[in-house]
Amino acid sequence: MSPNGSDRSPRRPMRRKLLQALTAGLVLATATGCSYNWEDFPRLGMPTPTTEEAPRILSLWQGSWAAALAVGVLVWGLILWSAFFHRRSRTKVEIPPQTRYNMPIEALYTVVPLIIVSVLFYFTARDESKLLDTSKKPDVTVNVVGFQWSWCFNYVEQVDGSTGDAKTDENLDAIPERFKKDFPENAGGVYDCGIPGDRNPQTNNPGPTLWLPEGKTVRFVLTSRDVIHSFWVVPFLMKQDVIPGHTNAFQVTPNKQGTFLGKCAELCGVDHSRMLFNVKVVSPERYEQHVKELAEKGQTGYAPAGIEQTDHSKEREANQL
Repeated sequence: MSPNGSDRSPRRPMRRKLLQALTAGLVLATATGCSYNWEDFPRLGMPTPTTEEAPRILSLWQGSWAAALAVGVLVWGLILWSAFFHRRSRTKVEIPPQTRYNMPIEALYTVVPLIIVSVLFYFTARDESKLLDTSKKPDVTVNVVGFQWSWCFNYVEQVDGSTGDAKTDENLDAIPERFKKDFPENAGGVYDCGIPGDRNPQTNNPGPTLWLPEGKTVRFVLTSRDVIHSFWVVPFLMKQDVIPGHTNAFQVTPNKQGTFLGKCAELCGVDHSRMLFNVKVVSPERYEQHVKELAEKGQTGYAPAGIEQTDHSKEREANQL
């Protein structure tokens, strides 16, 4: 009961409630983030880039977050401003003046979102065209084959002890001619196929290991034997679908040595979560040694690349040649 005898308790000022909410939020943020490395904050959750192309993706990610934050601050500010400065007075009960069909405001909230979407579309299209550009002839070509539930890696290389030609090998018939034209001459090649139970001997991470040379432009030619998968090397900040009957490709230049995680990023069936792999970036000399070791093990030639091109994809390839 209040001192004046009323059963109604005095209302707390709005400022006090707001201060308490802000204090609780600050305590929660600091308590849960005490182990956070603030040097990683500018990447906004992205891993450290490990290719020459990855910073472009990171920049697009950061720009999108900056735009989203600016829009969020504006919207939150308008909501709070309306809630605090246009709330009904306790001493007045009349309905406040109503505003309808304010054309300048309606034009503003129609035009501004269009401008925001157009700017985001421009930067996305610009970066996508750069990232998917395969006009430069690669130093190394790897045919990545996805299948339920692991990966095969066909190294399109001229390797001692491996005879044949990748351009005419029947196991690579699923790959269009426009990609084969950049294959090395008389590339007998080697392959490495995995199973979900494989382990990387250094990190003990599950899945087969794809070896790549540091500082060399690597083209990934992606094919599937069964359903749609997605080839994602996490610190490359780049992934692309692996589609049966249709070939995708992109290329990167690894610039940091180490063993990195990769996974399938497309729900492809009951054991999708087991479609993991590793990417080991080493010196060019160690890479050459590795492909020779595969040849010495008898893993010469190529594993079947996948399903034959569909009619739709054949027409698309014909138009691009």
